[in-house]
Amino acid sequence: MAAYNWTRRDFILGMGATTASMALSSCAIKGNTGATGLSEEALAIEPVVRSQDLEKPDITVGYVPVNDCAPFAIAWKKGFFRKYGLNVRLNREASWATSRDGLIFGRLDAAPVVSGAVTNARIGAEGARHAPLCAGMTIHRHGNAMTMNKAMWDFGLRPWYEYQEKYGDGALEAFGRDFRGYFDNQPPERKVWAVVLSSAIYEYFVRYISAAAGVDPLKEFRVIIVPPPQMVTNVRIGAMQAYMVAEPWNTRAITGNEGIGFTFAQGKEVWLGHPDRLLGVMESFINQYPKTYRSLIKAMIEACQYCSKPENRQEVAELITDRSFTGAKPKKPGAPITKFTGPAILGNYNYGGFDGKDRTITSADNTIFFDIPDNLPKQPKEHSTFLWRSRSIWLMTQAARWGQIKEFPKNAEELAAKGWRTDLYREIAAEMGIESPKDDYKVESKEVFIDKKAFDPSNPVGYLNSFEIRAKSPIRFYMS
Repeated sequence: MAAYNWTRRDFILGMGATTASMALSSCAIKGNTGATGLSEEALAIEPVVRSQDLEKPDITVGYVPVNDCAPFAIAWKKGFFRKYGLNVRLNREASWATSRDGLIFGRLDAAPVVSGAVTNARIGAEGARHAPLCAGMTIHRHGNAMTMNKAMWDFGLRPWYEYQEKYGDGALEAFGRDFRGYFDNQPPERKVWAVVLSSAIYEYFVRYISAAAGVDPLKEFRVIIVPPPQMVTNVRIGAMQAYMVAEPWNTRAITGNEGIGFTFAQGKEVWLGHPDRLLGVMESFINQYPKTYRSLIKAMIEACQYCSKPENRQEVAELITDRSFTGAKPKKPGAPITKFTGPAILGNYNYGGFDGKDRTITSADNTIFFDIPDNLPKQPKEHSTFLWRSRSIWLMTQAARWGQIKEFPKNAEELAAKGWRTDLYREIAAEMGIESPKDDYKVESKEVFIDKKAFDPSNPVGYLNSFEIRAKSPIRFYMS
């Protein structure tokens, strides 16, 4: 299978054959146990779209065992798929590579993909298959974090918010000093950071925060690819020292759970409001099955709305603990069922640590499914499932910054328009009575980024050249 070859090849490239075999043997979830059949709740739903009116009512939809499978689980259980005439087979994917490749090779009709996957497939970035992938909506924003191991804690590294509290404007400099100091004392095989896919925003965040702190990520450590369920075990066995992944795989690492690490920062602390997962399909699916696609988008928007409501979040966090979804149920008797899945969905997020201090912080924006909390800047009529094409442009700047493409593409806006189908989303949402922003592009203010550097999509090359640390620096970028 192509998906297996991709995983094996990327492990070998990133870790070496020995470490790869250790990582592959540690998968926490075996076999495909995707949800099948229909729940009683779903069967009780009266469809508003007849299956026979759709070009392809029977579709296979993938998902990965992390918290952001929640809208897929809800759409299945609550009957939103059925409401819009869809007979959906949910298929659990082993990794974000198999989720993406399942679309490209036709095994899946639709699936969540990391936010960089569509953009990088369009620009042919290194590490991404060149293919006409499309996304019509965002599944969620935030919901991810960076985990560091106990050795990094023992060296003196702490959660990012504590650097801010202690050092104020000097927080990045202080973190960079500790970060570099740790890696200076490690042999090459212990300078490894894992992410879930080369085109994931996680890779860009890991490199971004390191560079912002004055540490060149191309020189100080290696970034490798590891599927989410393998993260915790691979830190335990020493295959890597840190990772960035979607929850619940950060919460599983902290003291009181696995006890192998602590959360350094949530992704929202690098870029407040950033997109995480998109609903991916091939362009051919939209063209051949336009009615089916519209039904799929509507079902997923309703599912995201359901997940977004505070009164539903406990139910959502419980549902995804099922083995059909994340399988993240605590083994300790008496532990709440949402011990792992709850923090990022319910909002009581614990950063962990090894000094006995309670680092639980309550926030409404740990995972954003539809309604955007008031602490985030937003445009009129903006909601989380809306796609900003300007963010596809930002992803292109990062692909260029780290050498995944040679030059920034001169037809960037055309590529963004082909991949991020904001036009279709706006139409489909309007049919549901949901208004959307009129623009496709917006400036990201300096306040939302960890380094206080604003992003203006009208000048991506200037933005790219403003970074001192980048691949092939000090060579300047131009439109290709």
